Amino acid sequence: MTKLPSRIAAHPSVRAVQGRDKPEPGPIDAAWLREICLAAGADDVAAVSLDHPDLAGERKYVLEALPGTRSLVSLVVRMNRDNVRTPARSVANQEFHRSGEIINEAGHRITRILQDAGHRVINPSATFPMEMDRFPGRIWVVAHKTVAVAAGLGAMGVHRNVIHPRFGNFVLLATLLVDAEVSEYGKPLDYNPCLECKLCVAACPVGAIAKDGAFDAAACATHNYREFMSGFTDWVATIADSEDGADFRSRVTESENASMWQSLSFKANYKAAYCMAVCPAGEDVLGPYLQDRREFLDTVLRPLQDKPETIYVNPGSPAKEHVERRFPRKTVKVVNRSR
Repeated sequence: MTKLPSRIAAHPSVRAVQGRDKPEPGPIDAAWLREICLAAGADDVAAVSLDHPDLAGERKYVLEALPGTRSLVSLVVRMNRDNVRTPARSVANQEFHRSGEIINEAGHRITRILQDAGHRVINPSATFPMEMDRFPGRIWVVAHKTVAVAAGLGAMGVHRNVIHPRFGNFVLLATLLVDAEVSEYGKPLDYNPCLECKLCVAACPVGAIAKDGAFDAAACATHNYREFMSGFTDWVATIADSEDGADFRSRVTESENASMWQSLSFKANYKAAYCMAVCPAGEDVLGPYLQDRREFLDTVLRPLQDKPETIYVNPGSPAKEHVERRFPRKTVKVVNRSR
């Protein structure tokens, strides 16, 4: 132990700490880790070494956040499926938000337990990326999807969401960074739960998911994340560009203003996430789709396709043409995400 100046060495707190018999913590027992994670509110958990080859792109950022990290603990919290599937976006968004609260709270509790066991550990935000000093670059501490797949908690579907083998894509993910090894690490799945049914392709209002697997991230973000930062910036720019209140009201409807106010006062709301809503994959999810596919399409897919709503697209984008061609009951609104 480092030799201390006499003034510090004589301090009561220092003497109390130095008088304790505190052995260095060893590797974390995987069974114990799983037990505390499930007790804290997670529905599934697996650990993976930071040295896993699939996490090479994460290593730099993880070590910046917690120097000495050796393992990543991936957490899964499942969502209530019908809440996500309903055309009532308030219900779906409440499910996302509530599940986010549960998984963040679980991460916080597990972090406390591991800390008290002598480990250095952090739980980055499980839902919204918050490293805005890096914007417009990488604003997340760790890529939860990448870690979950490496840990064997699922595989990436056509729609770019992780599909858990039991719970399907109706899950939220979190990652803990720990400075210790775990006695047993998860292994990637030897199959993909994704059925490649392409219902996500049919449901996406902006055509962001192509049948060949291509993904238009800009189209997805422009609409689904309309009330997140880029859409909010565009909304503010519209206010600034308007000549007066009447001009602003001619550009932005009352319902759009009310929805933006709701996102600002409560939590940012997703406009779609229909790709997740219609996904039938996962052993606990698959039954109704296998039993009656036509009924599944009529009750899950078509209400989302037929819902009258505003769809936000970039000018001249393929998304604009897609909405106009495929969804005549939906209203196209051209916006500028880059403003």
